[in-house]
Amino acid sequence: MQRAKLLAILLLAFALQAQAQVGGQRGFSFLELPGSAKQAALGGVNITAGAHDVSMVWANPALLREEMDNQVSLSYAGYLADITQSQAAYAFNSEKYGRWAASIHYLNYGDFVQRDATGMELGTFNVNEYAVGLTHSRQMEAFTLGATAKVAVSSMAGEQAVGVLADAGAVFKHPEKDFTVGLAFKNVGYQVKTYTGSERQQMPWDAQLGVTYKPEHMPVRLSLTAHRLYQFDIVYLDPNAPGKLDENGNEVKEEKKLGDKIARHFVVGTEFVFSNNFQLRAGYNHMRRKELRLDTKSGGAGFSLGAMLRVRRFELNYGSAFFHPSGATHYISVATSTSTFLKKKSS
Repeated sequence: MQRAKLLAILLLAFALQAQAQVGGQRGFSFLELPGSAKQAALGGVNITAGAHDVSMVWANPALLREEMDNQVSLSYAGYLADITQSQAAYAFNSEKYGRWAASIHYLNYGDFVQRDATGMELGTFNVNEYAVGLTHSRQMEAFTLGATAKVAVSSMAGEQAVGVLADAGAVFKHPEKDFTVGLAFKNVGYQVKTYTGSERQQMPWDAQLGVTYKPEHMPVRLSLTAHRLYQFDIVYLDPNAPGKLDENGNEVKEEKKLGDKIARHFVVGTEFVFSNNFQLRAGYNHMRRKELRLDTKSGGAGFSLGAMLRVRRFELNYGSAFFHPSGATHYISVATSTSTFLKKKSS
């Protein structure tokens, strides 16, 4: 009970440090992107479907468990316009210092042409962002508590902005059933260095609550995750968007609806568990679909698909997330246990 009270106090302290934020005014927004193929396939937001995948520690530090010891994971995604994203994560356990994981998340926007005020070409410059994280977790019977300390850097044309952030999470895993509940406070921090001449930005804070459940006699694992819990109304309507005409020819602007306000907070993920070596995944992110669709069509925006295939010592994960009707972003993750190679080498 004392540990549970301490957990509640710590998580509440994280919550009280943040305020509602307006889109477009936050720095280091790349921290909100899904870091691995599994997370992308489950809708981009998931804090409970960790299993033994160390890449999911990026989503919730409390997912770091014994099953991830000595596992290394490498992920890659290619966005539009040659923008690429990479992630690496490794988990290890020390008898003296406990269970830890180290990770790095890197986003490269590519090279840009630099010009002066007259339009004359001066050369090229690079834009990239990255974050380095160190995670620690502690398991207490059915509960796991975790925290991640992160340093985020945004670099553009020789200038840099630096932020110091932290994640905190808790996970309850039922000792007998395949049932998990998770809570995570993410990206709480402070921008310690800004770009020259720019104002200090807020961090991409979020509070998330999720549940994952697999019925005993069904090969399906279902996940439901709620995000942006700090603010009920997260619907943005463009005031300059043309409205529809009524029967009298008067323009009627779109209005916010209660159902849409609620639905934008939820992300649904599904895993079809055919065996321990093969799974199919699907997800739906309502907020992504509403914000990234076109005026004329929505296409596949908001939906995602994926698969997992385990071949000998390696686990291959693939995710395809539709951020826009024009096409999907493809994620690939490869994971393996270093202990297997070390044992083979020592023998």
